Amino acid sequence: MTTPLRIIIPGGNGQIGSILSRYFHAQGHEVIVLARNPVIAPWRIVHWDGEQPGEWMAELENSDVVINLAGRSVNCRYTAANRKAITDSRSETTRLLGNAIAQLSHPPRLWMNASTATIYRHIYDRPMDEQTGEIGGDEQDAPAKWKFSIEVATNWEAAFFQAKTPNVRKIALRSAMVMSPDRGGIFDMLLRLVRFGLGGPAGNGQQFISWIHDTDFQSALEFLITHEEFEGCVNISSPHPLPNREFMRALRQASGTRIGLPATNWMLEVGSVFLRTETELVLKSRRVIPQRLLEGGFRFQFPDWFGAAQNLVARWRTAAA
Repeated sequence: MTTPLRIIIPGGNGQIGSILSRYFHAQGHEVIVLARNPVIAPWRIVHWDGEQPGEWMAELENSDVVINLAGRSVNCRYTAANRKAITDSRSETTRLLGNAIAQLSHPPRLWMNASTATIYRHIYDRPMDEQTGEIGGDEQDAPAKWKFSIEVATNWEAAFFQAKTPNVRKIALRSAMVMSPDRGGIFDMLLRLVRFGLGGPAGNGQQFISWIHDTDFQSALEFLITHEEFEGCVNISSPHPLPNREFMRALRQASGTRIGLPATNWMLEVGSVFLRTETELVLKSRRVIPQRLLEGGFRFQFPDWFGAAQNLVARWRTAAA
């Protein structure tokens, strides 16, 4: 992208939003983040509550790209209150944004909305792409409570695609776990487990891990912005998911750690209660491949996990030093 763009990122104060804001800001684009709690940043941050129309709507006028990342973290116990907050912070916020865009005189050319690779069913035997992938929710070999995540994802995408925004290109980002060395992120958590000797397989270790290196995540979104033939759902993930056992072994090797104690299912259940999270985050098998990106000519800089892990460990250590 050579021409500077005006990029609006609702819900952009989290880890993923920071990754994208840093990247696009460094390239000379105008980045405006809509956030509930504005903080000091190199780019402009405008207050919104994600619930009501307001002055933030003026920021959308004459924008080029909107990347909606708003949504309460799913890293929590699925209580009734948390379930409602998780659902509303995605579907209702997306509807709010769609209504706002529909009222603009000069709407953005592209609206990308966060979704999740978790929308696909719990699977071991074959990869899930955008065309042949099966939406989950009715698996006999998965706990019933995992169905909630599928409902959230399908309702989220429905709210997005039902929004009446003519002449606006729309892409649902079915993203896998984004791996970056930022503190507090999923990679930071996994590496800390490894460093303390707890980075063994989770459960039986056969469940697939879908992931994407932050460099490829940034480049993939830039690719989608510049390639106007893309619309609809796009998997944002590495082309090589791998079983949890192999994933953790490669991370141990990249970090120079020999020991990795395993975590059995009952240990994960007990631990999830104390950590106020759900075992689905580590036990569900996500075997997702980015078929549309590959067919469209996108080239991954870090397609394989071991090389990606080596790069991330090195950057993590540099930041820690």
